[in-house]
Amino acid sequence: MIGALESGQPAFAAFAAPEPAVALDFAAAAYDGLVFEAEHKPWDAATLRDCLQYLLDRRRIFEAGTLAPSPTPLVRVPVNGAEHGQWHAKQALDLGAYGIVWPHISRVEEARNAVAACRYPRLPGVDRFEPAGLRGDAPAAAARYWGLSTQDYYAKADVWPLDPDGEILAVIQIEDRLGIENLPAILDEVPGIGLVLIGEGDLSQELGVPRQLEHPLMVEARSRIVAICRERGVVAGHPHVTAANVEQVLDEGYRFLMTAPVRSYPGLELGRKLTGRG
Repeated sequence: MIGALESGQPAFAAFAAPEPAVALDFAAAAYDGLVFEAEHKPWDAATLRDCLQYLLDRRRIFEAGTLAPSPTPLVRVPVNGAEHGQWHAKQALDLGAYGIVWPHISRVEEARNAVAACRYPRLPGVDRFEPAGLRGDAPAAAARYWGLSTQDYYAKADVWPLDPDGEILAVIQIEDRLGIENLPAILDEVPGIGLVLIGEGDLSQELGVPRQLEHPLMVEARSRIVAICRERGVVAGHPHVTAANVEQVLDEGYRFLMTAPVRSYPGLELGRKLTGRG
C-alpha cells in the first residue's frame, strides 16, 4: 500500500472479517491491503494471529521480491478515538499488522494518541519525530512475521510518511461533524497520519440520513474532507467503492479505495432458472 501511495498511484483495499477462512479467500486476491475488521466483529487476538498467517502466500511474496505480504494486513481496532485503547493497537502490531485503522477520531488529542500508539518511544533528542511513541516493547512475533531481525524491525516499525522508512500506516476515520470541523487542526498539529478514511455509515447517521450515501448532506461532508486532505497533501480514503462509482471516486481525488468483493453463484442462478425455480 505504501509503495503504491508513494508512487502517486491509488491503493486498493477491503474490509474482512477476522476469520482464517476469510483470510484464505483474500490471500490470492489483487488487493494491495486488507483491513481485518475488529470494531464491529469480535476482538480475538489469537484468531487474528491465525488470520495473519493464513493471509501469507509464500509464492506471491517470493515473486514480488519483497517480504511484505500482499495483501498487506491492517486491523481496525474496537475503540473509538475518545476511548484511546492503545492496548488493542499494541497487540495487533505485536502480531505483525502493518497498520491500525482508528474509528471515530474527532479531536486533535485523539489523533495524537492514535499515531503515538503506533510508535515506539525514544529519548528526547534521539527521535526526531513527534508525537512521541507509546507502544510497548514485545517485537518477537512481529519481527518474525515481517521476516526481519528485531533490530531491522525496529528500524521499519514506524509510521509513514512521518518516517520515510516507516512501514506502518496510522489511519484515522472521520465519522462525525466534530471530526470534520477539527480535521484541519488534526492534520496541521499531528504529523504521522498516513491517510484519512471517511466513516460514511456513522457520519450519515449523525447527519440524519442513515446509509443515504448520495444524499446532498453526505456529498458535501465528503467533499469537505477530501478538500482538507488535498490542501495538506494527506491521502483520503473512500470506504464504499463499487463498479458503479469507482470512476467518480478517482475523479474526486480519493487515493485509498476500499471495494468489497462480491460473491456470485452463476451455476445456481442459471440452474434455478432452467428448472423453473427462478
